[in-house]
Amino acid sequence: MEYLDFELPIKELLEQLDKCQIIGEESSVDVTETCKLISQKLEDTKKDIYGNLTAWQRVQLSRHPSRPYTLEHITNLTKGTFLELFGDRNFKDDKAMIGGLGKIGDQSFMFVGQQKGINTKMRQFRNFGMPNPEGYRKALRLMKMAEKFNIPVVTLIDTPGAFPGIEAEERGQGEAIARNILEMVRLKVPIICVIVGEGASGGALGIGVGDRVLMMENTWYSVISPESCSSILWKSWEYKEQAAEALKLTSADMKRQKLVDDIIPEPLGGAHYDKATAFKTVEEYILKAFNELKDLSTTDLVSQRMDKYSKMGEYNE
Repeated sequence: MEYLDFELPIKELLEQLDKCQIIGEESSVDVTETCKLISQKLEDTKKDIYGNLTAWQRVQLSRHPSRPYTLEHITNLTKGTFLELFGDRNFKDDKAMIGGLGKIGDQSFMFVGQQKGINTKMRQFRNFGMPNPEGYRKALRLMKMAEKFNIPVVTLIDTPGAFPGIEAEERGQGEAIARNILEMVRLKVPIICVIVGEGASGGALGIGVGDRVLMMENTWYSVISPESCSSILWKSWEYKEQAAEALKLTSADMKRQKLVDDIIPEPLGGAHYDKATAFKTVEEYILKAFNELKDLSTTDLVSQRMDKYSKMGEYNE
């Protein structure tokens, strides 16, 4: 397990507990009471740290190297039924955007999401989860296919943003994202969006328009990352913590502003501490959302989706 800077007190207590247990196993000294005290202190420390996380600390947890990525979520949700589909039928297959058909229980879904990769070589292969225009066009192709066969769509969002390279702009990055937003608003099947990691800028919004938008507890969703915001406002990355607070990007902030529909709770410490529980909880929330949408007529489904996004940003002075 890798530990973030604010998790170091937990690491130290775990090391103390390990040493205490080793002493008990290798000698005749009774360390039962000592181990209990350390265990209790460990639990109290975890509750204190994870119960009072700052916005920046949640951003760090969303990027934790042990955190499950999109493909791991899909694999565990579909339990061997996932069939990946490739290509945008125009330019090439974008490895940063994955998609395909799979089942949760007896219900088929079209899954679409960004994949970052789990080590350096795979991150390069996946372009660090930053899709090119062909990635968004592939996503749209799969969503239109789902519409044709009346299959609900699940999108899993985890991206630091769409790829900002010159070649991406030359192939129409902005147009591809805008086209996805337009088409997703009027897609005639249920769309359930789940933010499982980072939800940055138009890169996230390009597959983030849905009837239900769910955020895992330790994720973030914003027009810009805290580091980029800090570099623009203060000309330095040193103020990223203040920027994270000002951006109101946590799941609680998003729910309070009615920009997302629900928060998916995570195990204490984050999804990577207990992946099985995290996957099960995500599955439950997806099925709950689908059951709320499945009996709506196409007209009501699209109408409610349009109304939902039309009301965003309304406020009373």
